[in-house]
Amino acid sequence: MSKTIFDLSDLAGIDRYKLLTGLVIPRPIGWVGSRDGSGCNNLAPYSYFNLVAATPPTAIFSAGRPDGRIKDSLANVMATGEFTLSIVDESLTGAMHASSEQFPPDVDEFKQVGLTAVTGEAVGAPFVDEAMAVLECRVNQIIDLGDPVTASVVLGDIVRLHVDDDVLDGTRIDHQRLRAVGRIAGTTYVTTANALFEVET
Repeated sequence: MSKTIFDLSDLAGIDRYKLLTGLVIPRPIGWVGSRDGSGCNNLAPYSYFNLVAATPPTAIFSAGRPDGRIKDSLANVMATGEFTLSIVDESLTGAMHASSEQFPPDVDEFKQVGLTAVTGEAVGAPFVDEAMAVLECRVNQIIDLGDPVTASVVLGDIVRLHVDDDVLDGTRIDHQRLRAVGRIAGTTYVTTANALFEVET
């Protein structure tokens, strides 16, 4: 089997991005809800997102810092120490994509894309009421990457879950009903209802 070998330090940023995000798939989407000091809500999707531990329950998302600029989500999370992660399902894909636009800091993306913002029970950050599942999080630590900094990784302690009864069986999730969306590349996505298969043990 023939393979091409890449030294990532030799590649332009866009080529590294295309290779890495094309290989590590599908990437789940964390719809980060946050609120700034003046009370303005912010909502933005991150496909650099995942669960990293169940004990202690910990989630992670990474925000790029293009030209050193801190994105609104990251600025809010740094200031308040709180955020939510709404799980994007297939019915919310259009709104998720619309919320990825670069809006000014004083624009409420929930209102902009027609979603209902609900304040968390354990944290003061908003989440998407229409989402089938939500994680409320408190910042554990923020790790800056690169020199100069080009991205910041946020580790959050998950303190509360909201899960729609329609996708819940005790503590098990029905993935066919959840239809959570993962990103492949560009505007190509997949859901948890697509082509599931079991491995015999």
